[in-house]
Amino acid sequence: MEIAIGIAAAVLVLVAGLLVYIGTRPTNFRIERSTRIDVPSDVVFAIINDLHQWGRWSPYDGRDPAMKKTFEGPNAGPGAVYSWNGNKDVGEGRLTIVDSKLGELVSMKLEFSRPFKCSNQVNFKLAPSAGGTRVSWVMDGKNNFMAKAFSLVVNMDKMVGKDFEQGLANLNAAARVDQQKNQHVA
Repeated sequence: MEIAIGIAAAVLVLVAGLLVYIGTRPTNFRIERSTRIDVPSDVVFAIINDLHQWGRWSPYDGRDPAMKKTFEGPNAGPGAVYSWNGNKDVGEGRLTIVDSKLGELVSMKLEFSRPFKCSNQVNFKLAPSAGGTRVSWVMDGKNNFMAKAFSLVVNMDKMVGKDFEQGLANLNAAARVDQQKNQHVA
């Protein structure tokens, strides 16, 4: 009996220690990736600021070709909304442009309702860079207790960072296509 009580006490101490450790994990997170695109910022900005173009470059749209997409509000800029409902790889959520400054910034609110509820701030920052544009994709958010526990086994920066890197590469390709179209029209 004493052995069972000792084992139970040890398990309780380990569980309590794990819970305390999880509680000490960072409350906030930031995931950021940047790239240089050899296209003027107004071309890059126009693609990011128009949520109807999200499917051209988002690393997530291709994961569920049957995903249901809806758009609300204006086509571009503050108030534009893109909602989706898809398979387990993309979940269900909503992206709303809350602010945009021509050639500089597109700020968005990202809300997921599935596979888990969360709300994060997403910013695309643009700056001139040697005849092109430096683009940074930044996501900031809060880690609740479950997210803190999840971070013990999954490195969110690496996992989501890879998606951001792919998205920026796709954005680069889309911007080059648009620049070529603009040059042929001019």
